[in-house]
Amino acid sequence: MGDERPHYYGKHGTPQKYDPTFKGPIYNRGCTDIICCIFLLLAIVGYVAVGIIAWTHGDPRKVIYPTDSRGEFCGQKGTKNENKPHLFYFNIVKCASPLVLLEFQCPTPQICVEKCPDRYLTYLNARSSRDFEYYKQFCVPGFKDNKGVAEVLRDGDCPAVLIPSKPLARRCFPAIHAHKGVLMVGNETTYEDGHGSRKNITDLVEGAKKANGVLEARQLAMRIFEDYTVSWYWIIIGLVIAMAMSLLFIILLRFLAGIMVWVMIIMVILVLGYGIFHCYMEYSRLRGEAGSDVSLVDLGFQTDFRVYLHLRQTWLAFMIILSILEVIIILLLIFLRKRILIAIALIKEASRAVGYVMCSLLYPLVTFFLLCLCIAYWASTAVFLSTSNEAVYKIFDDSSCSLTAKTCNPETFPSSNESRLCPNARCQFAFYGGESGYHRALLGLQIFNAFMFFWLANFVLALGQVTLAGAFASYYWALRKPDDLPAFPLFSAFGRALRYHTGSLAFGALILAIVQIIRVILEYLDQRLKAAENKFAKCLMTCLKCCFWCLEKFIKFLNRNAYIMIAIYGTNFCTSARNAFFLLMRNIIRVAVLDKVTDFLFLLGKLLIVGSVGILAFFFFTHRIRIVQDTAPPLNYYWVPILTVIVGSYLIAHGFFSVYGMCVDTLFLCFCEDLERNDGSQERPYFMSPELRDILLKGSAEEGKRAEAEE
Repeated sequence: MGDERPHYYGKHGTPQKYDPTFKGPIYNRGCTDIICCIFLLLAIVGYVAVGIIAWTHGDPRKVIYPTDSRGEFCGQKGTKNENKPHLFYFNIVKCASPLVLLEFQCPTPQICVEKCPDRYLTYLNARSSRDFEYYKQFCVPGFKDNKGVAEVLRDGDCPAVLIPSKPLARRCFPAIHAHKGVLMVGNETTYEDGHGSRKNITDLVEGAKKANGVLEARQLAMRIFEDYTVSWYWIIIGLVIAMAMSLLFIILLRFLAGIMVWVMIIMVILVLGYGIFHCYMEYSRLRGEAGSDVSLVDLGFQTDFRVYLHLRQTWLAFMIILSILEVIIILLLIFLRKRILIAIALIKEASRAVGYVMCSLLYPLVTFFLLCLCIAYWASTAVFLSTSNEAVYKIFDDSSCSLTAKTCNPETFPSSNESRLCPNARCQFAFYGGESGYHRALLGLQIFNAFMFFWLANFVLALGQVTLAGAFASYYWALRKPDDLPAFPLFSAFGRALRYHTGSLAFGALILAIVQIIRVILEYLDQRLKAAENKFAKCLMTCLKCCFWCLEKFIKFLNRNAYIMIAIYGTNFCTSARNAFFLLMRNIIRVAVLDKVTDFLFLLGKLLIVGSVGILAFFFFTHRIRIVQDTAPPLNYYWVPILTVIVGSYLIAHGFFSVYGMCVDTLFLCFCEDLERNDGSQERPYFMSPELRDILLKGSAEEGKRAEAEE
């Protein structure tokens, strides 16, 4: 067997030499990359300081509660508007003004009210009837009926008209509906504009739509939120099913690796085949139905995604996509059939390793918990930073006044010179901002917040990879398995990673975080440049985004293998990355044969779990199957819980399979090192199992001969 080893050596680096004292992960090691460890600690201290400053100045109520024209919160406990949770606009048509986009505030008086108006009523009609007491609750606070009608409407003390409205996101919007093809608000088709003229309600409808450019988005968000409130427990049940399936799959993989891999392959093909069949049946069913031949381009974007399911073109697109995916998988399986057999042997060895280190299956929960902490801290800090501005008041005037949009003080404005120059102007709350040094630094603090999130999240992932690599390396380098295996390999690897290699993990995470924050900045610039007509700038931005995406993928691959070398030898990050890269280059044929094929098989396993749970969720939430009568809740969009279950199932399956993936990568590098250090003789025996040795060496020899023949 010693004669086979030179076939795979390349010209990259020096192969490892035989060392009789080497028995796996080195226990006597020192701290690595101390400077980067110090930088990480200082950065964390600065991050905590930024969080404290943000929490001191921020007020998340600004995100939750609307504010009236005086900048006072609606519905907030401890304020005079405590019992007035909704925001009422005097004239929502004016919200169609460009000031909405520039100042983020409608140029019309806004007050907090207890309930949105539920009837159509004009000020003139209300003043001469018993409805005036009801009407006065929609006037400015402290309103007294001591003015004429013209003066009240001119000064903006009361709205000219009340329109039946419904609360949406704590704001009152006209209750628009269609009756016999006519747009109506309540039971009215016309309204009075406050100057004695009647207008068609369509004008109000169009004005309301323009006034709130995100009204449909808000409606969509509210409906999605409603769907979550009635289906969250079923979503949790679906995720639990995905977790149970993933765990069962991993357990079966431990004992029946070969059979499970082929079952997985066949099941994926069958699931995709059923998807193609279902799409074809829906496509055939819609033939001849009215409106089913409308194209997706003509239909445009619709917030109710169910509309697309009534189009034949939608199901045709689904069928084509699934068919292409099915053909690609079948072709890959045909051409990779021999390599799949080799990959199965490696998966079997990984199954034995996982079986001896069963607690490794629970480690993704630790990573998930730490990532949740990072996400929670980042999100809360971002919210507090974005709400740490001060209330800014500006002059609003419907007429042409030179002082419009100038800042003002609402306390002194009535007696100020600005009020005399613009008698119809109002000093109204505009937005939250500020001119202090802290407010000017908010953008930089938000960038620092995002950068620290990437750094800490990558550090948590790196810690998990080093821990798992150390545990599985201890298994591989145990000559007599499991007798030579340490008592607690996972905990030992975790302790070594934190005690000696925090700096190295921080170094690798820092490099990746820098690339990721650059990608975020490029995305931000791309959004800002979308309106530009400079084709060269667009092409350059696209190239930069593509290059940095490729760079991020390469760094992730290099970091992953560097962490394995850190877990085994305890060297610093740069040395480990160089040694891992050269080791992979010396075994580039095996990398192509094994590493990516096993990744492909694990991807099929994830698709099987996600597809099975997704089909089950689809049949359940569309009332195709019922556990008991009327089990599935009524939904606005049934795709909301289905997509949530699918995404959650993929994340859960990825968490379980990531353990196997790290195990395979670790065993693969250890296998390459084993071949360089030993020759299989009695003096220098291989550490790999006999089954793994037979199939891997045989497969490698065949690939080496094939490569030589091609040359």
